[in-house]
Parts: sequence; structure tokens; C-alpha cells
Amino acid sequence: MQKKVFQLLVDNTTGVLSRIAGLFSRRGYNIESITAGVTADPRITRITIVTSGDDDILEQIEKQVAKLEDIRDIHELKPEESVYRELALIKVKADASMRDGVVTLSNIFRGNIIDVSEEALLIEATGNSGKIDAFLRLLSGYEILELARTGIAGLGRGVKNVIMIDQEGEIYKYVDGKPESED
Repeated sequence: MQKKVFQLLVDNTTGVLSRIAGLFSRRGYNIESITAGVTADPRITRITIVTSGDDDILEQIEKQVAKLEDIRDIHELKPEESVYRELALIKVKADASMRDGVVTLSNIFRGNIIDVSEEALLIEATGNSGKIDAFLRLLSGYEILELARTGIAGLGRGVKNVIMIDQEGEIYKYVDGKPESED
């Protein structure tokens, strides 16, 4: 089994995320993480899905999702051609005597302490999933009270897979640094 990261551009309409998740559920496909948010164009939402399976399953996922209503584009974000980031909020039990150790670890991983109470620190960490996993492994000597991870958000490097949608809904892909119509 291998993992793939798919990026979707979809119409920003009611139920689109539900239809996508429903397809995965009906077909028995697993979603390891999913993130969604509006793009610079408020008519369009960018969804990043991490899923796993063998080559045939991953190919079927891409084809089936592409057929759904409201899907404007789907493509794989290959690791060597993309940048992935994840956000983690980590609440660590740390009284005054333990705080320096947690702060030092947080600084090493460029984490930000965003809340302090008498008994805990709340840390914001961003980076690729490997960095977040490594940070959590080092924090395992402390008591992690709560953890929230966003899942991967990603974009391709350069302009190779940039998609633009004009006011009439026509899709343009960047080719040789210029937008060209898909038609």
C-alpha cells in the first residue's frame, strides 16, 4: 500500500465535501486526512486529501472523484514537486519546574507557545508530517493532555499545476509560464 496526496479544486457549494466523503465511504476507500478551504477566488475551494491503497485503488479514487459534480480539477501532489505542511496544536502538562524543558524542545522545532497556564503550555507547531511526528516523539517524556492536527495542506512548486478559472467558469492551466485554456 502506498499513500497519495490529491489536490482538488471544487466549486464552493453546499454539500461538495459531503459528496466527496460519501464516495470514499461507499467505495470503502480510506481518507487519512482531508483539509479544505476557500481559495483566492471565493467561488472555488481547495481540498487536499491523503489516501492510501495499491496502484489500482488509487487510480480508481482519482477517476471516481473526477466524475463528481462540482469537481473542477484533481491531480496528485507528488512529494518531489510539492510542499506539504501541517498544523498541530499540542497541550502539554508542564508546571513551572518542567516549563523550560518543553520550551526548549518547542524552540528546536520552531514551535510557538501560544498559551500558558499554571499547569500547561499550548504549543503551535507547523511543518511536514515527519517534523510534527518527530516533535511529538520527543514530547513523549511529558504528558500530552490534548492534541489537534489539521492534516496536510499542500501546493505544487512553481506554476506547473496552477489552475485558474475565469468569470465564465473556463479553466486555464499554466503551460510555459502562461495560462492556456483546457479546451
